[in-house]
Amino acid sequence: MPLSRNRRTLGAVSPADFERLAGLRRMQAIALGLLLFMAVLFVVSFALQDRYPWLAFVRAASEGGMVGALADWFAVTALFRYPLGIRIPHTNLISNKKDDIGEGLGSFIEENFLADDVVHDKLSRVSGARLTGEWLSQRPHAEQVGAMVATAGLGVLTVLDDNDVQDLIETLARRHVIDPEWGPLLGRATGSFIEGGHHEALVDIAATRLGEWLVAHPSAFDRVASSRLPSWVPGAVDRFLDDRLHAEAVRFVSRVAEERDHPLRAAITRFLSDLANDLQEQEALQRQLEEFKHEVFDSPRIRALAASTWRTAQAALVEMLEDPESELRLRIVTALQDFGGRLLDDSTLQYKIDVWVMGVVEHLVSNYRHDLASVVAETVQRWDSREAAEKIELQVGKDLQFIRINGTIVGSLAGLVIYTFATLVIAPLAP
Repeated sequence: MPLSRNRRTLGAVSPADFERLAGLRRMQAIALGLLLFMAVLFVVSFALQDRYPWLAFVRAASEGGMVGALADWFAVTALFRYPLGIRIPHTNLISNKKDDIGEGLGSFIEENFLADDVVHDKLSRVSGARLTGEWLSQRPHAEQVGAMVATAGLGVLTVLDDNDVQDLIETLARRHVIDPEWGPLLGRATGSFIEGGHHEALVDIAATRLGEWLVAHPSAFDRVASSRLPSWVPGAVDRFLDDRLHAEAVRFVSRVAEERDHPLRAAITRFLSDLANDLQEQEALQRQLEEFKHEVFDSPRIRALAASTWRTAQAALVEMLEDPESELRLRIVTALQDFGGRLLDDSTLQYKIDVWVMGVVEHLVSNYRHDLASVVAETVQRWDSREAAEKIELQVGKDLQFIRINGTIVGSLAGLVIYTFATLVIAPLAP
């Protein structure tokens, strides 16, 4: 960027920067206008003071105002550049002392903002947990955080390597599902299942469904029954036996479904109990189950199962995280709101979190205080000298123009007071 353009825009890039630049230019115009006004006033009063003696006081005031305006213009300008481009010593201070300013600013922040007592006092007076609870308990804020969580989750799913995830799933499946012996585990699970009477519900479902099937498909039952009869049995007897056997089968299944103490139910319970004990105690049955397990779940099948599981889970997660109205996103928002409400209502939880946060922040500040301050110093040092001066002038230049305006006013008042004192006090005492 050319030098003339830099000085005209002071490196402004954002709308806020250009707004500050416009304010700075307005204040500079006001300060310059006061200087020109004092200069015109001085010329007029100086030319007419012999004819109108009272204009001598105006001349003195305008003369002092010009001196004050020029002196303060020089002082303000000397901070950011060489006045009139003349390399006067101890001017263009920010550019020449940029590195020293950065180090001083970093040290100031380290000693005054990151001191242990300052950080502790600030954290002890503010309950971050309560403020977080108030903010998070509001639905729009919880939705914002939920959207951030969803975005982070999508990012994680994007960067994850599919092969690594499949390896992890396969390893976990082997370690926790395939490698442990199934016999004792299934035996204990079956025994607990029987002791709780949960198998009765399965018997109810099986008996009910079998009865419904028998009623709905009598011909299928008849074919099965007829196929077991000798071929010389007459057709009428065959049909009679089919109908009789079908009716008895339907009646038997209905009684099993209705009677809780039916002998078949007791037989099923004894069978399952014996099976549970055998799975835990008989080594031969355990070996057969292990052989069956390893035959079904060999390495290629486990790998394919891991890949299929990951693809299904990944697709489902991506779909739910992308949809703001999905069950997962809604549950995340609800959980965040609930957590915010708990933070707001539970003073004990607030205290625990505040103490934990205070400890973490104080530890980080204590160990990395100098590094944090160095960021400021190093950032300023990396700036170009002219860029640093422009950045600072853009931020504070508007307020510094008040120095020029005040200098003009104070200078004019000082000039008037000095001339008045000299005229009314000193002149009469002179010989």
